[in-house]
Amino acid sequence: MNTYNASQIDTQINVQPVKEMLETAGMYGNYGGAYVPEVLASQLTKLAAFFDSEVQKSEFQRQFIHYLKTFVGRPSPLFKAENLSEAIGATIYLKREDLNHTGSHKINNAIGQILLAKQMGAKEVIAETGAGQHGVATATAAALLKIPCKVFMGAVDAERQLLNVKRMELLGTKVVITNEGRATLKDAVDAALGYYIENPESFYLLGSQVGPHPYPKMVGYFQSVIGNEAIQQIVRAEKRLPDAVFACLGGGSNAIGAFSAFLPETEVKLYGAEGGGKNVFNHTAATLTYGKPSVFQGTYSYCLVDEENNPMASESIAAGLDYPGISPQHASLKDSGRATYEPITDEEAQEAYRLLAKLEGIIPAIESSHAVALAIKKFKNTGKLAIVNLSGRGDKDITRDI
Repeated sequence: MNTYNASQIDTQINVQPVKEMLETAGMYGNYGGAYVPEVLASQLTKLAAFFDSEVQKSEFQRQFIHYLKTFVGRPSPLFKAENLSEAIGATIYLKREDLNHTGSHKINNAIGQILLAKQMGAKEVIAETGAGQHGVATATAAALLKIPCKVFMGAVDAERQLLNVKRMELLGTKVVITNEGRATLKDAVDAALGYYIENPESFYLLGSQVGPHPYPKMVGYFQSVIGNEAIQQIVRAEKRLPDAVFACLGGGSNAIGAFSAFLPETEVKLYGAEGGGKNVFNHTAATLTYGKPSVFQGTYSYCLVDEENNPMASESIAAGLDYPGISPQHASLKDSGRATYEPITDEEAQEAYRLLAKLEGIIPAIESSHAVALAIKKFKNTGKLAIVNLSGRGDKDITRDI
């Protein structure tokens, strides 16, 4: 493993993605692309060109980094979880995205995309949400940057994340509830896409690294700040790279953000914790474990499908992981072997949720608890060094039976 001199590390916030993150024509290996109605194709082509141009401009970079520092509160800390480390026999650092304004990593992407929307002259932004964290982040950024906002949410998620619904409404956002399907994240995405098709003058602010090109590219770019900070911080703290980086994933945005700067460092293992649910077919959200390559919601990637290859409902205790699709970049990383993805059951995530609260005084989102659980499972009594991306805080989950 390489040894790094911390004095040589750039301590500035950096959102430039490493070369390995850049895709070609919307593809990550065999995955990606844009499978959309003709009415959206021209909109997405325009958005892709605008994004590529805008992020090269110093003024866009200045504004984005300004809001990350002064509004979001970046850089987020890298915290050595000494009590947890002692308990499991490994050295665990937590990347504290839960300390961002709004309580998760979602605000990084929301700020970036709304800056684009404003520059493009959009009349409103629309978004979807599952756990409500992306919805709250979008509503927050929309209030800050003075643009009307609608957030689509499944009725089941809206009930189990009522606090976040109220937060969005308080911020001036209209929350549109859908009862279609299982009324969870997939159905919220369907509703948002349907509205976007009918109102293409709106700006669709996708929250995860899914959907048609250029969304996976944009979300990966705006979330790369996580990994770029983490690699600087761990080298400063330990004078070397970690043995592994762990993150949860539903669609994949926090995970690709955490993995980003470590992708070229092949000695660093990358682990993604999927929402395993009961960890059996028909009762899981572990797309990369149980799914098949398929076209789903505008992109070609892995998807949970039934015997007739139709998309099927996912199932997880974590609303933010309860999604049957996955990022095309994570699909490519799985196939290449660069990253490893494993399901964590609801029970394992609940145990990690309670453990971190008792040992460290940190209440993680039930989504993030999946990553904590996988780190414990993989690194217990190994003495190894790991970063776990704590993608969100868990106050939204306290009222539930966890």
